[in-house]
Amino acid sequence: MASSFGELVEKLADLIVDSHKIVVFTGAGVSTESGIPDFRSPGGIWQRYDPEMFTLQRFLNDLDARKLHWKALIQDDFIPHRGVSPNAAHYAVAELEKMGKLDCIVTQNVDGLHEEAGNSPDLVFHVHGTLERAICLECGKTYLMEEIRDWMNRGTQIPECRECGGVLKPDAVFFGEALPEKVLSESQRRAQNCDLCIVIGSSLVVYPAALIPQYAVQSGARVAIINRDRTDLDSRAEVCIHESAGETMSATMKIVRKKL
Repeated sequence: MASSFGELVEKLADLIVDSHKIVVFTGAGVSTESGIPDFRSPGGIWQRYDPEMFTLQRFLNDLDARKLHWKALIQDDFIPHRGVSPNAAHYAVAELEKMGKLDCIVTQNVDGLHEEAGNSPDLVFHVHGTLERAICLECGKTYLMEEIRDWMNRGTQIPECRECGGVLKPDAVFFGEALPEKVLSESQRRAQNCDLCIVIGSSLVVYPAALIPQYAVQSGARVAIINRDRTDLDSRAEVCIHESAGETMSATMKIVRKKL
C-alpha cells in the first residue's frame, strides 16, 4: 500500500531531525511556485525562444544573437525577476540553516531566491551561475542586472562594460559553456560528506549538475526527493514525495520544529 502524504512528510521530518549535515539540491521546480517558468515543461521558456540562439558561441560571435539575448532577458522578462518573491519552499530551506542543519544548497536555478529568503550567500552554490548580475569578459568587472536594465530602458541595445568597453555577459552558464569548476568541485565535495541530501524540484536530467545527489548516495548519505515527476534516482531514495515543494517543505518543517 502506498504511503499517504502525511506519512511521507513524517518520514522526511525524521530524516532531517536525525541529520547534521544536509545538502539541499534544488532545480526549477522550487521556483515555479514563485511564478518563474521552467525551461523544458509545456509552456516553458524553450517553447517561447529557440535555445540555439542562446549558445555561448552565438552570443560571442553574432551581434544579432547577443542583441536578442539581452532583449529577451531584460525587456521581455526571459526570467521575470521584478515582483517575484521566495515561496514556502525557499523559506523552509532558510530555516534549515537557522537550525544549524544545513551544510549548503546546490542549485541549478539562476534567480537568487534562496539568498532573498535568508540563506547565506556563502552557502549557496550556483552550478549554473546567476542572472542577478553580469560580468565583463575582458576585465572581470561585475554589474547588477538592475543597473543594466536601467541602461536598456534608456536606449542601450547591447550593453558593454563601462570600464573597458568589453563584452558583458549574464553570469549564467550558456549552452556550450562549462560549469564553474570551483563551484562544481566544492558542491561535489560537500555532497560526498553530507549525511542527507534533499532534492527539491529537479528532474535530475541535466548533467553534470544532476551528479551531485548521486555523489551523496555513493558516499552513503540518505536521499529524499521532492519533485512532482518521478526521477531516475527515486529507487535509491529513502523517501520520494511527488507533490508541491512549498506544501511539502512547510508541512515537514512544522513537524521538525515539534521534534527538535
